[in-house]
Amino acid sequence: IGSHVRIDDFVLLTGTIWLRSYIHISSFCSLGGRAGIAMMSYSGLSAGVRIFSASDDYSGEAMTNPTVPEKYTHVEEGTVFIGMHSIVGANSIILPSIEIGQGAAIGALSLVTSNVPAFEIWAGTPAKKIRDRSKRLLALEEQLVGETE
Repeated sequence: IGSHVRIDDFVLLTGTIWLRSYIHISSFCSLGGRAGIAMMSYSGLSAGVRIFSASDDYSGEAMTNPTVPEKYTHVEEGTVFIGMHSIVGANSIILPSIEIGQGAAIGALSLVTSNVPAFEIWAGTPAKKIRDRSKRLLALEEQLVGETE
């Protein structure tokens, strides 16, 4: 965990999680899974976000449930990466192996099933590109860094 990290009440963290600096994880978020989750600096999660780095196979080809022996299940795993200056809106879900690019924004109540390129705004179920996001925040980061040195 880096510096200036705020994790609000009622957050569930399981597995391996890397948090850089200037990160906010709002209340009622859940982050977990065996493959790990990495959040880069200046990123944030709004209330109720769910991030999974592992998920059962729901096709019916295998059994589901963590109480079933592993040889009868098929768990899909992949590290989730949240880039610098990215934000995820309230009650959104991010599935395993997803990369949210630098400066990307995810609208509330979105289901992220594919990688999100840098500085794009995505929303919906499944999430799709809505428009590009401004890069002005990079200049603001430079000001902040200059003030703290």
